[in-house]
Parts: sequence; structure tokens; C-alpha cells
Amino acid sequence: MQHHFDFLSGNQSIVPFAKDYRHGDYEPDHQHDYAQLIHSLSGVIQVNTRMGSWVVPPSRGVWLPARVVHNLRFTGNVAVRTLFVDPLARADLPVLCQVVQISPLLRELIVNAMDIAPDYRAGGREERIMELILDELRLLPILPLNLPEPRDGNLLRLCRHIQQSLAQNWELEFAAKQINISGRTLSRRFQRETGLSFSDWVRRARLLAALNALAAGGSVLEVALDLGYDSPSAFSSMFRRVLGVSPSTYFNQAQPVIISNSNQQR
Repeated sequence: MQHHFDFLSGNQSIVPFAKDYRHGDYEPDHQHDYAQLIHSLSGVIQVNTRMGSWVVPPSRGVWLPARVVHNLRFTGNVAVRTLFVDPLARADLPVLCQVVQISPLLRELIVNAMDIAPDYRAGGREERIMELILDELRLLPILPLNLPEPRDGNLLRLCRHIQQSLAQNWELEFAAKQINISGRTLSRRFQRETGLSFSDWVRRARLLAALNALAAGGSVLEVALDLGYDSPSAFSSMFRRVLGVSPSTYFNQAQPVIISNSNQQR
């Protein structure tokens, strides 16, 4: 997604962009001079940066500040609607990568933005839509769908190992033995390096893996067992505790929005 847009010197501060991806598609490391709101209408997007990973389920979005190096992986048939945003368009736009809830209002504004020509008239409806989008971007509710990575080499290797074997019963003391430290030391280092407790980090790693697996067509039973849960109900309970609804309800709520293809690039 290495697009080179030149913001107009006049009133334009947002460039809308639409693209659809197939299951398994990948965008290698790149960066932009603009901030981005990447909105998924269907399928799941995994955004990887040097600071960690963010998983974007259907009907949600991820905010990326300008000049953050990132790559993208796509699960399912993914309809992406992106807003490239002038980072100076508002003084208080988000400054951190984060997965965000897309309100019904913002979703409709994004739909409308896809049909707005770059040379829209100042003072008209099109400008008011873009200005309202900028106001909404300042109020994006953050979702706990990121997986921060530690900088410490031993902790990073442990995290990679955990992600490859999520079905393992990753108790604190067991994990600490893998890198020859005490459980107390692991707990302290994990909190300092990631901002999460060890158990919360493992729980979130399982949740993000589950979102990808469910988007790829896995059943709740299959995903629950693959991630080491004793039953689908135990998995659904964790899912509901973090995201507020059951896995089936979460994905059923995320119905694709049909919009114009006027800015579609394939």
C-alpha cells in the first residue's frame, strides 16, 4: 500500500482510498508521510510494527500516525477503506498506533468520502463532511486489540515461542523457567517492557489469534481447542469479557457496507 499522494495546497486534508484484498494477501514494510485510518469492512487485518501488532476485526479500524513503518496481513476477503490524513489537520489527532471502534456516524462519513473528488469546493457539503471526519477522528474509542512487544531479547524470544504454542498452559513459573529466571522477575520485566501483566499478555495473544482464525472460517469449537481452552464456553467467556459480546455475535455484527467503487484500486 505504498501510495504517494500529494495533499493539495488548498482545502484538502484527507485523501480517501479503497482497496479489496484476498485471503492471505500481504503488504510488506512501508511507511507514509500521512497518518492513516485503516477501516475494515470485512475480514481481518493484522498490522505489524516494531512496537507490536494490532488486529483489526470487521467494522473496526486502526489508526497509524505518520511515518510509522508497518506491514499488513489479510485474513478472509478484506474490504479496506483508508483515509490518509494530513497529520497537521488537527492539533490533537492520536499520536499512537491503536485499534479503534468505528461509530455508525464515522462509518457513513467514510462511505461518503469515497465519492468526494479531490478538487471539492471550499465551503460546500464535501468540505463539511471532511471537517466532521476530522472531528470524529479526535474521539475514536480505543479497543484492547494490540500485542506490545518487549525490547529485551530473552523476553522477545519467549513471546515468539508463546505465540507459536498458544495451546500450552502458560503459567508464570513455567514460562519463567524457559528463560532461566524466577516468576517474580518475569512478572516485573513483563510489566515494565509491555505495560501488561504476563497473564494479560498471553490472554491477548490468544484473543488476537482467535480473531484471525475465526475470520479464516474456523468454528468457535475449533478455535477454542486450538488455543488451549477446555471448552467453547470458556473461550466465549474470555471473548465476551474483553469485547463485550460472544464471538458469533461479534462477527455477525460486522456486516460489510456496500459503497461506491469510484476510488477503488485493484
